Amino acid sequence: MARATIRQALDSLENEQLIERYRAKGTFVRKRSATQLWCEVPTTWAGLLLMGRDDAIIEVISDERGVQPAYIPHEIGDLAPSYRHVRRRHSSQATPFVVTEIYIDERSCGRISKNDLQTKTALRLISDIAGVKVADARQTLTISTADVETAERLDIAVNAPVAIVHRSVADRAGCLVLLATGTYRGDMVRMDIKLK
Repeated sequence: MARATIRQALDSLENEQLIERYRAKGTFVRKRSATQLWCEVPTTWAGLLLMGRDDAIIEVISDERGVQPAYIPHEIGDLAPSYRHVRRRHSSQATPFVVTEIYIDERSCGRISKNDLQTKTALRLISDIAGVKVADARQTLTISTADVETAERLDIAVNAPVAIVHRSVADRAGCLVLLATGTYRGDMVRMDIKLK
C-alpha cells in the first residue's frame, strides 16, 4: 500500500477524533467509534427477555388491528383469529439499529399500553401479559441485504448487509400469540452462542 494512502486513512481517523498522532511517539486510539453500537441477539429465552439496550428509543411507525401475518416462519402453533400489527424502529445514540414488525394476538392487546409499545421488546411484551403462558418459542437468523424501505429506515445503503431475526411464540393452548421480525443493521449485530 502506498504511504500516501496510509496517510489519508490516518488523517480521516484523526479528523473523526478516533486517533491521536504524536511526532516521535506514534499513533494512539483515542476512543471507540460511535457507530459500534453492538446489538446482541441471544439464543435462550432468558437472554431474549433481558435483551434490549437501556438507552434505546423505540418509535412506533405504524399500528393496525384486525390483520393476519403474510409469513409464518415456524410451524409451532395455530394462527389467532386476528392480530395487531405494529412496526417500530429502535435507535441508540440517534442511530437506528433495528426495525421490527410485530404481530400480537389481538385478544391480548387490551393489556398492552402505549408506553409498553415504546419501551419493551416484542418478547417482553408477551411475557409480561398476565395469563399468557409460553409453551414454545423459536428464533431464526438470516443474513441478507437491505431493500429500499429498510435502508431508508436504518439510514444505510441499499443492499447493505442486514441480519433478519424471525421469532415465533406459541402459548399452552397452541396459539401463535406473537410473530416478530427484526431487521438489524449488519454492522451492529452480534450473535453469541455457548457451545456445549
